Amino acid sequence: MLSHLGLLSEHAAKKFCDKEALIFEDQSFSFRKLHDLVENFGAGLISLGVKEKDVVTLYASNSWEWIVSYFAIARVGAVINPVNTMLTSSEIIYVVNDCGAKTIICSEDKIQALEDIRKHTQIRNIISFGGKNDGIDSFRSILARNLSIEKEPNVSPGDLSTIAYTSGTTGHPKGAMQSHEAVILNGSMMSQLHMRGADDSVVSALPCPHVYANVLMTGMMMFGTKLILHKTFDVDEVFASIKSYKATIFDGVPTMYMFMLNSPNIKNADLSSLKRCYVGGQTMPVATMTAVEKEFKVPLIELWGMTEIAGLGATFPLLGPNKHGSIGCAIPYCNLKIADVDDCSKEMDMGEVGELMVKGPITMMGYFGDEEKTRETLEPDGWLHSGDLAKMDQDGCVYIVDRKKDMIITGGYNVYPAEIERVLAANPKVALAAVGKQSDELKGEIAKAYIVLKEGEQASEEEMIAFCREQLAAYKCPRKIQFVMDVPKTSTGKIMRRELSTLDGLS
Repeated sequence: MLSHLGLLSEHAAKKFCDKEALIFEDQSFSFRKLHDLVENFGAGLISLGVKEKDVVTLYASNSWEWIVSYFAIARVGAVINPVNTMLTSSEIIYVVNDCGAKTIICSEDKIQALEDIRKHTQIRNIISFGGKNDGIDSFRSILARNLSIEKEPNVSPGDLSTIAYTSGTTGHPKGAMQSHEAVILNGSMMSQLHMRGADDSVVSALPCPHVYANVLMTGMMMFGTKLILHKTFDVDEVFASIKSYKATIFDGVPTMYMFMLNSPNIKNADLSSLKRCYVGGQTMPVATMTAVEKEFKVPLIELWGMTEIAGLGATFPLLGPNKHGSIGCAIPYCNLKIADVDDCSKEMDMGEVGELMVKGPITMMGYFGDEEKTRETLEPDGWLHSGDLAKMDQDGCVYIVDRKKDMIITGGYNVYPAEIERVLAANPKVALAAVGKQSDELKGEIAKAYIVLKEGEQASEEEMIAFCREQLAAYKCPRKIQFVMDVPKTSTGKIMRRELSTLDGLS
């Protein structure tokens, strides 16, 4: 295994040479070309004063420049700080100050958000993928200098490679620190379990800062997989890419598949080149997975991961049994267990619900500058709390029940939003369902469902509640239904349950 991320582009250039590696908006890059760009831009970073161990913030939309920047930062031995493009100016200021970054690389559409960044941070260099502005260096002008790296960085597998900030449900986001070994191992294990290789072409609109997208990038460099990257997710553009590039794999989150299934253009979409699809980021109802397999005519395999483990921690191997509703088994070199929510040293029996925990070389080094939060998440013996409630079967396959923080306690009973969502997803009129909690004087909390109907369908609140009562115990059924056009989602398309209440009263 390669010892650090900075070696990946050279490895790819030597092994795959002029094979097509990346396509972005009809621009094509070979592995050799990508490596040349990484070397060139890495040397440019050094010329601007970026040193080994310096933190460099990467705040940009999906693009080929993003991927070059990512590997160039690693190439010079600096630490990558990939941030969500949905962050506001104040949030970016917090992150930059928290991790001590002095250089920030951004796409042109983010320049305005960085207008006052130097006033409130230690940022010295701002590099834009757009044109050169006052006080801002141009990515392309740096490349035009054709510099070369003269000294190899001193980097070890256990050194810090990345500080990736979690979205943060309360208070400020936390910076999960990942070693080079963790990131490389994660990407390597996923590609090998899924048998992704030089004959595969992957279509993805996943945001580059997200760990799911990251394992696709590292897999591209290690195993020669072609990546067709989209700036944002658009159903028709994804359909067109799959057809024109004869894609063998599509990677997405549940909402992407739901939009694709609900599109009237799916009837004419040519998906014949696909050999398998993958879904992660959030649990997916079995009914929806079945519908995807029926429409796409390929296996749909689930994976589970989180920022704190540099990617995925569980999935199914391509040639193994695929159990819908399960996220699979632990990836090689790692372990999963279901622990008592009140005493994590106690393991739950088979089939019992507890907190999913993970242990292995993929777990984070800790939260940057926050020992208290690190202790809350990472046990002294190396087990990491996921915050997911789950159960495990006799084969070691894990079934996510819900997020611990999303559980609804109604009249003393535990109600899991994901269970209601799975039932509603099976209704032929429903395109998407999300369930949140509301305060109730009598029961403490009740479940409320927010439903997006399929195009041309109509339904009533009473009809949907009655549908749930046919399959769920009375206490589990939603007490309120609201039909909406869409629900709040993260940049990856994950439903934000805690933001559902912002839809209350809207039609």
